[in-house]
Amino acid sequence: MLQTDHEIKKVVHRSLSAKMIVKRMLFILVGALLMAVGLEFFLVPNEVIDGGIVGISIILSHLTDVQIGFYIFVLNLPFFFIGYKQIGKTFALSTLLGVIILSIATSIFHDLPVLTGDPLLATVFGGIVLGVGVGIVIRYGGSLDGTEILAILFNKRTPFSVGETIMFFNLFILGSAGFVFGWDRAMYSLMAYFIAFKTIDIVIQGLDESKSAWIISEQYEQIGEAILARLGRGVTYLNGEGAYTGDDKKVIFCVITRLEEAKLKAIIDEIDPSAFFAVAAIAEVRGGRFKKRDIH
Repeated sequence: MLQTDHEIKKVVHRSLSAKMIVKRMLFILVGALLMAVGLEFFLVPNEVIDGGIVGISIILSHLTDVQIGFYIFVLNLPFFFIGYKQIGKTFALSTLLGVIILSIATSIFHDLPVLTGDPLLATVFGGIVLGVGVGIVIRYGGSLDGTEILAILFNKRTPFSVGETIMFFNLFILGSAGFVFGWDRAMYSLMAYFIAFKTIDIVIQGLDESKSAWIISEQYEQIGEAILARLGRGVTYLNGEGAYTGDDKKVIFCVITRLEEAKLKAIIDEIDPSAFFAVAAIAEVRGGRFKKRDIH
């Protein structure tokens, strides 16, 4: 029996539980507050800017003496409606919550004493704190800057990727800081943006980055048993065939953390130094039996 589109949507779409909503709101609150701390206690007092809508807000605030929070809210508002239509209701509402908290927090923190007047320290620590905040918000389904939404729209109408569009916007904004605050501040701003960018990656992916390992060896059973016993990781045996020789091969597949990679290499070298071994980074691992077992 065929289902109508309405019935399919009904089956696919599931509302978040109250516990998940509270958890998401809490982490978005924490992330937005951290970003406000990074801005008002480190970057803004030292005339170092961030990219995106926040960077534009800092420049406009400096030129007009209106607080950053006002511009962050007003400039992000159109992207809330665009995000609602293009990406979804949950993302849009999470983004709106984050932007409101960020706007209010920057206004509250604006008149508090700064933590350092050293532009280099402000750049490094401001970039880290800001990156942690943005990373938390993204990890829990929101955004604090409309540039990403704008980039998604441009991607549909131009040959440029989302990443290339964001980079173009941010280079333009960070370059503009040179005319407003001086070129030394523009260079500090570029440094802060890079630090924040790398910190966001760490927060989203986690320090305990997962990797997939593929091993082809005649001693596959010994290697598999050693991985189970010494790494505590589950192993899957796959059937493979050599394209050149036509021989049947057993392929070992397992998922490890980056900290376990050296130990896995040692196990393979010990049992079969001539084994084929390939490792690749994994963005996310869910389900299955990835949880580490006790090792002997």
